[in-house]
Amino acid sequence: RDADLLAELARFDAVSVNVSVTTLDPKLARSLEPRASQPHQPLRAIEALRRAGVPVNAMVAPIIPGLNDHEIPRILEAVRDAGAQGAASIVLRLPHGVKQLFEDWLDRHAPERKQRVLALVRDVRGGRLNDARFGTRMRSEGPYAEQLRSLFEVQRRRHGLDAPRRELSAAHFRRPGGAQLELGFE
Repeated sequence: RDADLLAELARFDAVSVNVSVTTLDPKLARSLEPRASQPHQPLRAIEALRRAGVPVNAMVAPIIPGLNDHEIPRILEAVRDAGAQGAASIVLRLPHGVKQLFEDWLDRHAPERKQRVLALVRDVRGGRLNDARFGTRMRSEGPYAEQLRSLFEVQRRRHGLDAPRRELSAAHFRRPGGAQLELGFE
């Protein structure tokens, strides 16, 4: 809905947009993110933004080991076809109360996968479901994490989504002025 405003900012290299795509499976999307848009809608948003001249990258997130990780190649192909210019990913982490919510979700929607999914999440999070240490919490580690990273990088290159990100510019921004800002407080 804001494509025209974003397009104007894009003319000055002042904006890029990241669109999240978690899954292309409508059934999984409905159960995992019931209030989020269905998988085709983020792809349409990418298309619309690119038509408007806005730089768009896809964020494949969260990658849930044992649940949606097999979709990485298809998601990257779909976002490329929609016009995305780059892609990044984040592997699931389960801080604080999210852990219990996710375990409850697994009990209801994927009980046969629960133990495997949680074991894989622990595997990529140093034996825990979350690693809150600064500098590591957004990265995954270990052999399975390396497999996911390799798969993602190979597919990202294959689909041409590995170009360096454009530098954004603030050169055309101006500090607002006028009487209201001159009032000041003492």
